[in-house]
Amino acid sequence: MTAADLQAQNSPVTITLPDGSTRAFETTVTGAELAASIGAGLAKAAIAVKVDGVQRDLSEPLPNGAKVSILTLKDAEGLDIMRHTTTAQVLALAVKELHPSAKLAIGPTIDNGFYYDIDLEQSLSSDDLPAIEAKMREIITRGKPVAREMWTRADAIAMFESRGESYKAELIRGAAEDDTTEAGKVSLYRQGEGEDAFIDLCRGPHVTSISKISPAFRLTKISGAYWRGDSKNKQLQRIYGVSFASEKELKEYLFMMEEAEKRDHRKLAKELDLFHLQQEAHGSVFWHPNGYIIWRALESYMRRAIDTGGYKEVKTPQVMDAKQWEQSGHWGKYRENMFVIPDEVPNVADEGPIVSDKAEWMALKPMNCPAHVLIFKQGIKSYRDLPLRIYENGCCHRNEPHGALHGLMRVRQFTQDDAHIFCREDQIVDEVRKFCELADRVYKHLGFTKYTIKLALRPEKRFGSDEMWDKAENELRTAVLEAGLDKEHGFEELPGEGAFYAPKLEWHLTDAIGRTWQVGTIQSDRVLPERLDASYIGEDGEKHRPVMLHRAIFGSYERFIGILIEQFAGRFPLWLAPTQVVVASITNDHDAYALEVRDLLRAAGIRAEADTSNSKINYKVREHSNAKVPVILAVGGRERDERTVSIRRLGSEGQTVAPLDETITKLVEEAAPPA
Repeated sequence: MTAADLQAQNSPVTITLPDGSTRAFETTVTGAELAASIGAGLAKAAIAVKVDGVQRDLSEPLPNGAKVSILTLKDAEGLDIMRHTTTAQVLALAVKELHPSAKLAIGPTIDNGFYYDIDLEQSLSSDDLPAIEAKMREIITRGKPVAREMWTRADAIAMFESRGESYKAELIRGAAEDDTTEAGKVSLYRQGEGEDAFIDLCRGPHVTSISKISPAFRLTKISGAYWRGDSKNKQLQRIYGVSFASEKELKEYLFMMEEAEKRDHRKLAKELDLFHLQQEAHGSVFWHPNGYIIWRALESYMRRAIDTGGYKEVKTPQVMDAKQWEQSGHWGKYRENMFVIPDEVPNVADEGPIVSDKAEWMALKPMNCPAHVLIFKQGIKSYRDLPLRIYENGCCHRNEPHGALHGLMRVRQFTQDDAHIFCREDQIVDEVRKFCELADRVYKHLGFTKYTIKLALRPEKRFGSDEMWDKAENELRTAVLEAGLDKEHGFEELPGEGAFYAPKLEWHLTDAIGRTWQVGTIQSDRVLPERLDASYIGEDGEKHRPVMLHRAIFGSYERFIGILIEQFAGRFPLWLAPTQVVVASITNDHDAYALEVRDLLRAAGIRAEADTSNSKINYKVREHSNAKVPVILAVGGRERDERTVSIRRLGSEGQTVAPLDETITKLVEEAAPPA
């Protein structure tokens, strides 16, 4: 230790806490000592510290004048640090103790948990997870300390190579001066003491003792993963786990995952015959009659909503000249995700296809906005014509990577409930407020009563002046506050997450099992009207640029239907259900009455089917309940003679008997789409 180090160690230190209060110490103090000076409970709960905004280990000395907060499992950052220790210091060690020949690669944290990539000749399966998890719990009970050490790069490489950990050595060689290094040295963490202590490469921080790790964790699955994500490299085995601060949170999460598996829209699509996907049109959806009924019901509902909102529906071309996309800026930003074609068929010769030099490149539209600007530009627009609200159920195409495709949630061909509002500067707040209110009605009609609105603010790289961004962000913020939705649903701001050309409001829906989905958006755009030279004649007789509000509520029909399938677990409300009513005859003697009831329901506008098969009534009820038909009407001799029906509701064990005419009237009222 140098004289300067000794002097610093013996110098007084003053620390500022989050509440603005200060604590003074006569000599150097660590994060752990700071926590202990505040209280024994905090010292026990402390996971790490945040020093001037940077996470640090509790064992590190705190600099004089630093602003310090103590992180515990109640903090998201503290929980993340604990998860990181769970994977790097416990999962990895457990695997090594069970399989000494295993080579360790990387082990980061992810949402709700962690994973570790390992190289092991033996192929692991889910059957191996209980043994690994049991070993992890044994390691935690040992309560070994965890200490950070700074090694020279050469010494660290030599140490890992001597232990056969070639992936760790490779990481250090390729790290240069990244976040695993500090002052030319590499950050390592040691668990235990002596030559046999477990040592891992990590930037940290970690908990100071394995005993601080919450026992509320579970290993969940094993999958394959290529080293460094490159398919040319060796495939490793990836072990996933989840970790929480308490057993209650873990149980809630596992229950949600079980529910999510039951509600998986791809699984339910097969059971309910809604749609399918196949290789011949990879990334595009084959809608079956049942699924397309849901689509049409949503489409009709949305048309009524936009009609009352003063929108004018349009239809624009699927294919547009590349020059248009270049002018709009999408060619530079989305070119790799666009489907591009020449306007001439290539000549085919023996040596291969030849494209004429005169061919003009065209592209399938990845979005609707440039086409809507072209409609706006047809004819001269006056300030009196604004706001102009243009709506389109617009089919778009994006060449998403094969691995990113996921059922209805991410596809290559999709239809947006897309609209653009061209307005004057003085109309922006009112238009955004009206959209907020419209979106609120739609989401509540569809069963989403809980959501959060988030304002994505300017990114570091952006178009436009700070003054323009100040104005645009404040307009969106003011509209939400005027609509009063911040009080009912919550309002958050997301620094740096806006588009490069505009801030945006995002709607994050919470579904029936607590998951969140980002769906609707509205953006305030002053860039595209400028790029595509859109203008209107103002009250002063001069040309002015309109502001263009990009907005959607569903986002895309495909993804929103996928969300609805999982939200309702396939048990759609009556107005959305593909088959709303099944009329089941108790015996074949009553088939004629069942068919008559079905026809009367159809005449009243109800999507009804009749089951006159030879099966017993209990089998019929079970079969149609499994198909999630909302209403089953059983009819026998008594019902026929009295002109009644026995009504069974999905999810209900009992039944009621009611007059046929009264039942039809009530079902028609119930099946009416929300207004």
